Amino acid sequence: MPAPSPAVGPPGSPPTTERALLLVDDHEDNLFALEHVLAPLGRRLLRATSGEQALKTVLRHPVAAVVMDVAMPGIDGLDTLSYLSRLDLTREVPVLLITGTGRDDRLAERAFRMGAAGLLIKPVDPWALRCHVRGLADLCAGTRPTAAGLVPSARNGPRV
Repeated sequence: MPAPSPAVGPPGSPPTTERALLLVDDHEDNLFALEHVLAPLGRRLLRATSGEQALKTVLRHPVAAVVMDVAMPGIDGLDTLSYLSRLDLTREVPVLLITGTGRDDRLAERAFRMGAAGLLIKPVDPWALRCHVRGLADLCAGTRPTAAGLVPSARNGPRV
């Protein structure tokens, strides 16, 4: 199992000591799109390509929020959420799930019963994702949300 990639921040920025955002998806192109959309928030970005790798990463690094695909081989997003919600160290970390399967009320109900902080359907609007993640990370860190990192770029980035 490969180690998580190094933290990614805004270009030219030094690594920070604040809690990172963990991005989890088994498709590299989706991770790239997530990084592009969330980098303006100014938080360190960690990536994992599986549920197993996400669990290892969240136990080794302070994480403010997890953005995770539901459908992954092996330990999927819901199973990973279940493990995270049972561990004292990670129980309070908000997990935002993303699905590409379209609207599914049973999936949404199951995710919320398991403690998901939200469920977004692909394609995800970059502005909505950035706002949602910023709010979750700020709540976890106990800071007040600001407009930092929310100023839209010319195109707001790729859809995830």
